[in-house]
Amino acid sequence: MGLVIHQEKITKEIAGQLQAVCPFGALEYESGTLRVNAACRSCRLCVKNGPAGAITWEDEKKPILDKSAWRGVAVFAERRENDVHPVTLELLGKAKELAAVTNEPVYAVLIGSETGTLANELPHYGADRVFVYDDPAFRRFTVSPYAAAFCDFIQKVKPSSILVGATSLGRSLAPKVAARCGTGLTADCTVLDMKPNTDLVQIRPAFGGNIMAQIVTPNTRPQFCTARYKIFSAQPRSAESGGEIVPMPVTDEMRLSKTQVFSIEEKPKEIDISEADVIVACGRGFSREADLHMAKELAGLLHAQLAGTRPMIEAGWLNPKRQIGLSGRTVKPKLLLALGISGSVQFAAGMKGSERIVAVNNDPNAGIFEIAHVGLVGDLYEIVPKLIERIREGARNV
Repeated sequence: MGLVIHQEKITKEIAGQLQAVCPFGALEYESGTLRVNAACRSCRLCVKNGPAGAITWEDEKKPILDKSAWRGVAVFAERRENDVHPVTLELLGKAKELAAVTNEPVYAVLIGSETGTLANELPHYGADRVFVYDDPAFRRFTVSPYAAAFCDFIQKVKPSSILVGATSLGRSLAPKVAARCGTGLTADCTVLDMKPNTDLVQIRPAFGGNIMAQIVTPNTRPQFCTARYKIFSAQPRSAESGGEIVPMPVTDEMRLSKTQVFSIEEKPKEIDISEADVIVACGRGFSREADLHMAKELAGLLHAQLAGTRPMIEAGWLNPKRQIGLSGRTVKPKLLLALGISGSVQFAAGMKGSERIVAVNNDPNAGIFEIAHVGLVGDLYEIVPKLIERIREGARNV
């Protein structure tokens, strides 16, 4: 829809008046017919300032969504070897918070083979109902069978919102499922909130982390998003399980796949700062790569992982797998020491969930001090050696 020309009201004189109103020359009059050409910018001046009723603007009428037909907050329960991936437990905790706003149930959808033990575990972390697709075809992840089962769950259960972990598997699966179900997908959310009318508020960094975009899809269901590991907190395991296990039928159509997995080779264990309990993070306060020996020594004394900001990685001083931030890893250690880090939005988004943040910076107005629990204003070249000496003294006195 858009501009509608009522040709029965168009005369040569009226056409001239309309052409005079249009600043883009988008109206053409030929053989008694007025037309709109490609120069139109939809400014609607012809509607507002032209002869009344000659041209009108008509909005497209969209069907009104029946939100009551979609109910519940669902979590995709991802497996990691023979256990549930920790991001699943974090998302179940968040789903419980969101569902409490609208008094709706929390669902988990589990796809795999021989899933009995895992399915029984999920209600202990907040799932009211666990929908299980158990079949040998799902023993290894292949995107087409998993997507077919996931879409079957959505069509039959109709959850209002769906949360998926932004893991390698989740980032492969979620877009395919969203596209098949004709809905959108908000990736890498850092904040989720729920409105009383069941609209999910999905907040994520945009434009390189310079702004936080708030995304709401009021006329689309299900509302689909992914969230990174370590963004939310998992609830403690409940001793009692009040959830229901719902076996779902698996059809031959779901089993179809154009991909065949012949073997799986285990990769050597890589650095994973996301799992670290203590992290020493380095920023641009270090003037030379050689000076990182101080941070490495401190990390060794604290049994910590060494990490850094994006400039450290771009300079080649640290392995990319050690980067914290939006374009790196999200971490939630018990202790994080930020050495010479200003505290950009991108970095802060990847570590603000840390239990205890100690920051060292010579700028008292550095942004890192806004999120740090303990701030030391001063030159890291003076403070870090003193920290190392104090830790060594403490170790000698034990």
